[in-house]
Amino acid sequence: MPNIFEIIKTVILGIVEGITEWLPISSTGHMILVDEFMKLNVRDEFMDIFLVVIQLGAILAVVILFWSKLWPFNLSKQKRTMGENIVDLDKILLWVKILIASVPAAIIGLAFDDQIDEMLTGDMRAFVVAAALIVYGILFIVIENLRKKETLTDLNKMPYLTALYIGLVQCLSLVPGTSRSGSTILGASLLGTSRTVAAEFSFFLGIPAMFGASAIKLLKFFLDGLTFTSAEIIIMLVGCAVSFVVSILAIKFLVSYIKKHDFKAFGWYRIILGIAVILYFAFC
Repeated sequence: MPNIFEIIKTVILGIVEGITEWLPISSTGHMILVDEFMKLNVRDEFMDIFLVVIQLGAILAVVILFWSKLWPFNLSKQKRTMGENIVDLDKILLWVKILIASVPAAIIGLAFDDQIDEMLTGDMRAFVVAAALIVYGILFIVIENLRKKETLTDLNKMPYLTALYIGLVQCLSLVPGTSRSGSTILGASLLGTSRTVAAEFSFFLGIPAMFGASAIKLLKFFLDGLTFTSAEIIIMLVGCAVSFVVSILAIKFLVSYIKKHDFKAFGWYRIILGIAVILYFAFC
């Protein structure tokens, strides 16, 4: 059983994950930075797993909040008797687009898994995160200033090629600090989608990305002959539960925010945080 201080640290990490997973400011980057100042008293092998698997709580929030947009099967007997189709073709095609967009990151992630782990755990990880925060912060501001008329305002009408292009851009998020949601939203924006479509497609892309990343990490963990202690299991469950609850609030906030505002505020936040990180680690 972990002590109360480890539980408090886990709750804080869950809050950070829940907020930053969906806002385009890099959840992995924030988790790494928090870990620099507030380390869990756990094995390095478990911490590597924890930073990825805690995202399952966040992705469950998306599944629940957007269930009606994602679940393609109509199993209601009453609706079937009224002549409604059992399968919603638009939702099936949406899943096809999600899977198409997920392929590039899956290939790159598997091919360069060790190199990505090194960036996540190496001595220079804080500076890698800081650089990515600043660069993509600038891009958010520039792209918003250059944003032209939105040509795609209906997610179901997204062309397959557009989905693939967004998936290719998602590969950039494999660099810590980039932000999976940030890179996909930027890519979608450049392709003329509305902010709402960009955000929703980014949410949905997280489902296979996070489940896949978690499955790979867990498989490698167990194949190495490692197992979780009871304390580590509790920490994992607490972290996932907290990130789930906070993610629901963060997603609702972002969906409401982008109806009236652009993404520039997130760009400025990234730049300020990135500079602060560089200054701290350069002089402290």
